[in-house]
Amino acid sequence: MPEQYETLFHRHRGNPILTAADWPYPVHTVFNPGATRLQDGTTLLLCRAEDRRGHSHLCAARSANGVDGWLIDPRPTLLPDPEHWPEELWGIEDPRITYVPELNRYAVVYTSYSHGGPGVSLALTEDFTTFERYGVIMQPENKDAALLPHRIGHAWALIHRPVEPHAAHIWISYSTDLRHWGSHKRILEARLGAWWDANKIGLSPQPIETSDGWLMIYHGVRMTPAGCLYRLGLALFDRDTPEHCLLRGNTWVFGPEAPYERMGDVNNVVFPCGITVGADGDTIHLYYGGADSCIALATSSVRLLLDWLHSYGS
Repeated sequence: MPEQYETLFHRHRGNPILTAADWPYPVHTVFNPGATRLQDGTTLLLCRAEDRRGHSHLCAARSANGVDGWLIDPRPTLLPDPEHWPEELWGIEDPRITYVPELNRYAVVYTSYSHGGPGVSLALTEDFTTFERYGVIMQPENKDAALLPHRIGHAWALIHRPVEPHAAHIWISYSTDLRHWGSHKRILEARLGAWWDANKIGLSPQPIETSDGWLMIYHGVRMTPAGCLYRLGLALFDRDTPEHCLLRGNTWVFGPEAPYERMGDVNNVVFPCGITVGADGDTIHLYYGGADSCIALATSSVRLLLDWLHSYGS
């Protein structure tokens, strides 16, 4: 039986694994990468790169082992295109990547940012070279979104985080064409009071489908006198009806401790947008932004996280 406060995630000893100093062109900082394993086993990170205006774009980095030896695209992989997509005027951010076998393409769900605030946009790609943009699929203010990899019944399912008056909870919505969304349901709520996730919550990387259900790593925010504190929690949702939460942990399982997580452009932040599961179906590589200033890696196990939820979730 795992102990409730056992270390579920282990930081890579070489953290941070990527910084702005590694980039082949000038950027202010890199962080919050989406992640996927390509068909040949290569790990691809689609990194958020912020330029010196403060606007972000996406740039791909590839590694044979998902740890080091990163090959970074020599120029931006996906740039904002405000002439055709005005919602991208101030940049595109925080991608989550899902491989969709039915489409034989990767769905990149990202935050587009403009006058109206952050919204959820979608692009499909086969090769991370050319992209078919769908534009905004969830109007501002909304972010922290990912597509599930297959239909639930006859509809696609999108996890996202709209901002409501005085609250920010996690929702699910459904679509038959990836463009028009409905059947909106709130599936996980920020807790009130002194909880670690009291002020707002949001999806971190794309959920992992397991035999027990959809395993979700989410971030929770608590306001402190020194500012926001971002930490991670776990929840499990039913495979066939993913709006139904089966288990949720009461305690956070990963939070800012290392210097590159405690100090940066935004202090006290661990913010994963990307996760991969190894060929063994169990080994997890979690890729996250540290203090909005670098990219770091933590490892874990699907079975370890599920065992912890079954022991301590409610």
